[in-house]
Amino acid sequence: MPEHTVRSYEEDLRRLRDMIVRMGGLAERQVAEANESLIERDSDLATEVVQRDAAIDALEREIESFVIRLLALRQPVGADLRLIVAALKISHDLERIGDYARNAAKRAIVLAQQPVLGSMNGFTRMAALVQANLKGAIDALVHEDAEKADEIWASDEPIDEIYNGIFREMLTFMMEDPRNITAATHLLFIAKNLERIGDHATNIAETVHFAVRGDTLDEERPKSDSSAFAVVRPPSA
Repeated sequence: MPEHTVRSYEEDLRRLRDMIVRMGGLAERQVAEANESLIERDSDLATEVVQRDAAIDALEREIESFVIRLLALRQPVGADLRLIVAALKISHDLERIGDYARNAAKRAIVLAQQPVLGSMNGFTRMAALVQANLKGAIDALVHEDAEKADEIWASDEPIDEIYNGIFREMLTFMMEDPRNITAATHLLFIAKNLERIGDHATNIAETVHFAVRGDTLDEERPKSDSSAFAVVRPPSA
């Protein structure tokens, strides 16, 4: 980004980046600990995740107010304007990520009281992938790295593939034994929350590309979510 003759303006832009990084760090922690509470069946940790969501919401409001102030007082153009608009869009994506993590944590509280159903390996892999993409997208903004942002934008398919596997597995559990329905339903929603977090991470990466390069990605983002077309047949009698 260009240097500015007004030092306070440069400090404002730096502060805006710092707020996005802080919000990204909070969102990443929420995702990690929501998944940890699920795997460890830790209701206390899940409750903490639910309660911490208010901090992400407050930071989004702070960023929104700061952006409005910058637009009114600095009248930015070019790369500065793209950065400021990008920060506003990214804060909205991070707020949604926080909401999905909170929802997953709420369901983890219920699941801690249910019998263990299947392996949690898929959830651990999904959480690790979406955390890596989220961190990578925020780092790409900080370092103005459009190539890294493009890499994140195109890396959502493995997350979708894991989600498809969990989707089929949970449906099978429900069909095999109706007593599995409660736990399997909550696990399905958690998997969908993680899948949507992955989508928002790629949205952030797309926004970073725009902020750095000044153009949009015209291609359609690679996706592999086939759950809408899944067919699960009941086990043979």
